[in-house]
Formats: sequence, C-alpha cells, structure tokens
Amino acid sequence: MWDKNKKKKVLVINGSPKNDRSSTMYITNAFLEGLKASCECDIEVINVHKLNFKPCTGCLSCWGRTEGECVIKNDDISIVKEKLLNADIIIESFPLFFFSMPGVLKSFTDRLLSMMLTYKGHKPPTNNESLHGLRYPDSDKRFVVISSCAYTEVDLVYDSVKAQFDFICGKGAYTPIFVPQIKTLVDVKNENKLNRFLKKFIDAGTYFNENGGLTDEIINDLSKPPFSEGAYKIFLSQFWQEEKDGKAS
Repeated sequence: MWDKNKKKKVLVINGSPKNDRSSTMYITNAFLEGLKASCECDIEVINVHKLNFKPCTGCLSCWGRTEGECVIKNDDISIVKEKLLNADIIIESFPLFFFSMPGVLKSFTDRLLSMMLTYKGHKPPTNNESLHGLRYPDSDKRFVVISSCAYTEVDLVYDSVKAQFDFICGKGAYTPIFVPQIKTLVDVKNENKLNRFLKKFIDAGTYFNENGGLTDEIINDLSKPPFSEGAYKIFLSQFWQEEKDGKAS
C-alpha cells in the first residue's frame, strides 16, 4: 500500500545525451521539487550517457541459460539494476528523438530485458497487462515517464513511445508526462514565464506523493503547450533562421 509519509528512494534515469543540460530536466526537477515538498526523499540522478555499458547482443541467455541475469558483466548495468529494484519511485526523463527515446536510452533499456519474464509464445494480453510480465513485480513501486518534444503538441507523436511502455509495463502501470515546446520555452529566457509554467509540475509532484499517482485531468493539463500555435511558429522560424546564420545557441 502506498504510504505518502514514508521516506522515498527516488531514482531518476536521465536519458538525454545532454546530461544535466537537458531541457527535459527542467520539468523533471520541478516534479522532484514537488515530491520533496510532500515527503522526505533520497534522490539519485543517473545520466545514461555517462554510464559504462555494452549493448545487448540479443543472445537471450537472460531468459534461458542464466535466467534473470545478463551474461554481460563488468559494466554498470548490474549496479543500476540493483538501484532500480530498490527504488520507490523511478523517473525516466528524456527528450523525444525522431518519435522515440534517444538511442543511448534504448540501448540501456535493451540491457534490462532480464527484468522481464521469459517469453514462451503467448499472445499479447487483452487486459492491459505487461506483454512479458515483470520478473520482480512490486505494487508499491511507482514509475513515471517524463519526456519533452519540440512539436506543437504531444498528440500522435508519442504513440510509438506509449506503445513501447505499454508493452513493457502494461497500460496504466506507469505515469506518462509528455510535454511539448520545452526547449523553446527555455531558450527564450523568459524566467517569469518559465517559472509560471513549471509551477504546475511542482504541484503535480506534490499531488503524486500524496495520492500515489496523477489523475488523467492533471496529466492532460501537464501536456498543454506553453505557447499558442501561431507564436510557436514564429519562434521556430526565428530559430531556424538563426541556425542558418550561425547565431543559434
């Protein structure tokens, strides 16, 4: 049972190649601020781009000969896997890259196949559960996916991301927070507007701990863009012109 008063171990998996300079981390840090306002938290951020790990070879030993364990040793995956198992809240933070997660994060995710049950030819479930099933299910653990994109809105462009997490975790078994236009909001350097926009993510973090999740209404509100479609087109036009002129930051 979710205990809002319990001290939480929070593990943030930052999948951006930009590490701490990720625009998505503005949202994630605001959410963390809200969590910390509601309960005592032990927060650790892991930058996937800085990890030492080899890509999955697809040998499937983790489903057979060494079931539950990857045969690739002497890298950081086993350490991170232990942290994932011990965390109360896992937050995966990343920008949308070409309608998916960044390549380095996908390689990282592939190496966690040992955390899924062995596939034995069954059809995808019709009850919204994980396709494979989790090897270490924990009803008290919470998983949040926070991602930002440069598109005008999040409809459709996140369908492939949602499908992947639905297959891995099961529909409704994670909290999706997908937010458009964030890089532009950061780049325009309007601190008051940025802080006003981030306030709802702070509030969402507090609500999340108090209730063990977010309502659909809150999730939909978090996905609203900071700029109107017309204003955003102007910003993008200016950005690409500056990029061509070699003036973009």
